[in-house]
Amino acid sequence: MFLQVSDQSQVSEARRQVGHYAKSVGLPQDRIDRAAIVVTELATNLVKHARGGHIHARQFEDASGSGMELLALDRGPGMSDVGRCMQDGYSTAGSPGNGLGAVQRLTDEVRIYSRPGQGSAILARVLARAGSGNGVALGAALAPYPGEQVCGDAWSFVTSAGGPTMLLADGSGHGVEAARAAEISLRSFADNANASCEAIVEAMHLSLGATRGAAVAVARIDLAEHVVRFVGVGNISALLVHTDGTRHMVSHNGTAGYVAPRIREFVYEYSNNPLVILYSDGVATRWDLASYPGLASQHPSLIAGVILRDHRRGRDDASVVAMRPLI
Repeated sequence: MFLQVSDQSQVSEARRQVGHYAKSVGLPQDRIDRAAIVVTELATNLVKHARGGHIHARQFEDASGSGMELLALDRGPGMSDVGRCMQDGYSTAGSPGNGLGAVQRLTDEVRIYSRPGQGSAILARVLARAGSGNGVALGAALAPYPGEQVCGDAWSFVTSAGGPTMLLADGSGHGVEAARAAEISLRSFADNANASCEAIVEAMHLSLGATRGAAVAVARIDLAEHVVRFVGVGNISALLVHTDGTRHMVSHNGTAGYVAPRIREFVYEYSNNPLVILYSDGVATRWDLASYPGLASQHPSLIAGVILRDHRRGRDDASVVAMRPLI
């Protein structure tokens, strides 16, 4: 779910929509009630402190557990002292200053990335179940083509026999048919998750024949071999970030389901603390993670959100997904 909040009248609508979404993903009522208050505080802060921004809501399942995640993104003045802003009674807008304090009390996990003059990203998670045990931190931020109700980009994750494995699919075009192609990609990925990355993409290529096709990318962190295995077809970009630097991983030209002349696995060594980021062509390619001090060490959801916030083109579906094994 992707919501724009630019004035006070949209705060109650954000609360209503997030409440419905929380119910649809199976949160118990007490957690739905908490999430409603949290999104109200986050949306109010967007209007009050940043002249608007976006709220992302999604279901999550990773090492933290499972539940609903809220991500508030803005390009406002940012916070010079995040710790102080979390304290009740502190405000820069002449209000009671209880917003972020309430968010912290009502959620199970809160993370913030903010730079003075560069905006803020606030992650708030409400757990339905603690500790899934997959040992991976996952993050995602997706936005549909402007005016569309569905997003033609989709992603998935599995803990396969070969290691943590993530898919990003970008259905050709936008709207319902693009979303259908992306969904078929996800089903094929689930059916073949324990195969090699090449075999997974080959199976997706075959499954997409009756659709308009998709760009797809599969990344697997092979923890035993200390490598990332990557197969991409089409305009999905991929980064491997680790202690020795950042590598761009290579996708071949083509469209899965139509023309995929080369489906080939590339293998990239990493040293420690690997982070894999995949993003669709609705996100600009000319950005550098190093220009965001400290962001690479943040939760993958904050990383995905900041990249989408600052580099979304606004003329296509856009998505950023990230994973980091907790080793």
